[in-house]
This record gives sequence, structure tokens and C-alpha cells, in this order.
Amino acid sequence: MNHVYLLLGSNEGNRVQWLQSAINGLHRFATLEKQSAVYETAAWGLESQPNFLNMVIEIKTSLSAPELLVEIQQLETELERQRTIVWGPRTLDIDILFFNDEIIQTDHLIVPHPGIPVRRFTLEPLCEIAPHFLHPSYGKTVQQLLDYCTDHLETKRLGMINAIVSTG
Repeated sequence: MNHVYLLLGSNEGNRVQWLQSAINGLHRFATLEKQSAVYETAAWGLESQPNFLNMVIEIKTSLSAPELLVEIQQLETELERQRTIVWGPRTLDIDILFFNDEIIQTDHLIVPHPGIPVRRFTLEPLCEIAPHFLHPSYGKTVQQLLDYCTDHLETKRLGMINAIVSTG
């Protein structure tokens, strides 16, 4: 079985519900092992858009990385993801952060995700569930990457998704 860390994000519509729908949809091809709290942050890249909710999950899957990417993109499409504007608003965005400790570079997939060391909105929830995971390219733990991250975009921890869903 492959151990994978995924970043889930949403900034359109009922953001919490999109995240929950993604988790539910992943059960078709993966087993949920751990999940971080949900964090809110301003958009990164194209800034004139609604705030994002982000969380990181750890899954186990028998799929290869390319197979997982296909399944993830299908799930995003099912959950109304539109791929029209780079870094634009979206109902759902799922990024493969780590796939075991593999380094993968193809035309369609780069793992570890190249944005990990420079994005606080990725590192904070990732550090919550995997602070000691060693980045295979940098040789630093997730905690060390967070400690040295120069991204000053504020992140706000909202709590676990089930608590947010039940309180509205």
C-alpha cells in the first residue's frame, strides 16, 4: 500500500461541504488514515478572490501515482471543478503532496509538490499530522520546512471538519 499526503482546498460555494464531499469521494480508491484541521487563508497567487479553506489528509491506496492523479482529477470534475483560470477560484482542488518518499517528475505530475516549502497554508496542516515526515528532495522534516518558511500569508485554524460541519 502507498502512503500519500493530499492537500484539499476550496474557495467557492459551501467550502466545508466541498471538502467533506472530497473526503467521501476518496473512499472509492483510498483509505483515510489521518486528517488535519481545516485552515482558512487568503488566496495565494491570484489574490482577488475569496479565501480558501485548506486541509491535509493522509491516505493509503493501492493505486500508482499516475493512477491516483487520474482518480483525483475525475473526483474534482465530479465536484464541479472548473479548470479555466490558473490559481483561480475553485470548488475543489486536490494536490498530491507526497507519494511515499518517492520523487516523481513527469509531464503531468511532480511529486513532492513543488509548492510545499513556500506555502504556509500547506505546511501548517501538513505539520499537524506529519511533523517528522522527511521531504525526500530537501532532506528536512515538515516541521523544519515550516520553521523556515518565508510565506507570511496568515492562516487561521478553524477546527476539525466534522465540528465545522455540525456547527454550520
